[in-house]
Order: sequence, then C-alpha cells, then structure tokens
Amino acid sequence: MNAISPKSWPVSEVIVVNASPLIFLGNAGRIDMLLALGASRVLVPDTVFDEVTKSRHADRAAATVRGADWLERTAAPQVPAAVIEWDLGVGESCVIATALTLPGSRTVIDDLLGRKCALSLGIDVIGTLGVVIAAHRRGVVDDPRRVLLDLRAAGMWLSDEVIARALRIAGDEKK
Repeated sequence: MNAISPKSWPVSEVIVVNASPLIFLGNAGRIDMLLALGASRVLVPDTVFDEVTKSRHADRAAATVRGADWLERTAAPQVPAAVIEWDLGVGESCVIATALTLPGSRTVIDDLLGRKCALSLGIDVIGTLGVVIAAHRRGVVDDPRRVLLDLRAAGMWLSDEVIARALRIAGDEKK
C-alpha cells in the first residue's frame, strides 16, 4: 500500500503533523512549507508539540515550532484500539487518533509503521519529502534540490539516491 503522491494529494481543510516533519523542516528553516499543502489549519497534538519543543536540547526546530503562530496545538483524543494494536510511538498514535476524529483530514508522518497504520485506517499520508515535492509542484519551491540538501544538512538522513528519486518524482531531476 502506497501513500498518495504529492501531485494528487488533495487540498484538505486540516492536516495533522507529527514530530519528525516538524523537526526536520524546522531545523532546515523550512517549516513554512507545510503551508504549501494548502490546508486552512495545521494541527499539532500537544504530545507532539511537547516532544519537539521541550526536548533536552534546544535546537532551531524547537524555537521555530514555538514561533509558528499558524500551528494549532490540539489535545489528542483517546487513541482507539485499532491504532494501539500497531504499537506506534505516542506521537504517531496521537496524530492518527486526531486525524480519525476529523474526516477528510490528512497526516504528515515520516515513520513507516505510522504511515502504514494511517493508510490502513483510510487516512491520507504524506511525509517530509512529499511536502517538498508538493511545495515544488505548487510553485512554492523553485529549487527542491536545495531544500533537500538543507534537510540533509539539518539532520535528515537522505542518500544521494533518495534525493535523486525525490527530484524525479518532483519532475526536477535536471537540477
């Protein structure tokens, strides 16, 4: 089962974001790319917000997430048994539980098992790379290679092969 491609990823009123996309995009100075997904609301469950902003180390992501007034903190609902069965991390579980209460919402999750769980429950999923691709396809990002290299420099593991594949998907392999 595959996630929806960024090109066909429909605009949703609400997206619910997990920690790793916030950390990677925040540390790369690119958190605003989440707005390129076209949602009118970008939700972050309290547990995820705390994971990013109250860690033992102060990093750029923590400050960026705290300063992004367009990110909406939300209390996560009780996590249903269908999610608990997947034995995910607290953040992924809360993101999926929140999305389940908001029909038509989308999630931004990098964790493979979390993505599989969301998809199995009928929730649309995109990851950090998909955010970059969608932002490029929507004209928000002119140079996706630069963004991907910024993400790698900020700590996201991206091999040259992964970057090349993402650029092919974005239709920007020549850069």
